[in-house]
Amino acid sequence: MTRKVIHSEGAPKPIGPYSQAIEAAGLLFCSGQIPLDPQTGVLVSGDIAVQTKRILDNFEAVLKAGGSTLRNAVKLTVYLTNLADFESLNKVLAERFQEAPPARAVVQVSALPKGASVEMDLIALKSSTEERGNG
Repeated sequence: MTRKVIHSEGAPKPIGPYSQAIEAAGLLFCSGQIPLDPQTGVLVSGDIAVQTKRILDNFEAVLKAGGSTLRNAVKLTVYLTNLADFESLNKVLAERFQEAPPARAVVQVSALPKGASVEMDLIALKSSTEERGNG
């Protein structure tokens, strides 16, 4: 089985020894994303909704580089430092995953890199050529 490193300039550079995503077996395994602005590498300011949107935009850039879209997400894991943000998180995710949302887990953690309030990782199917045009 082969694996391919996926990289997008439209998403933050890794802050450690990992790839933004790896393609293997028709899947894209996206590394954890915290709400970093891809241009500055700085955490975005704002509430959990703003932070969640930034993470999803970062995923979109990585998935596009890998030939996919959020529509092909099959598994999303969310790490929150405060479960009181759960309802706001759900509102944003409901907007972005309107049809057939991915399987998901949400867990509370004590801390995240750079003091972030939220981190997510994602697994998506690689799109076919036809699907990419409709993402």
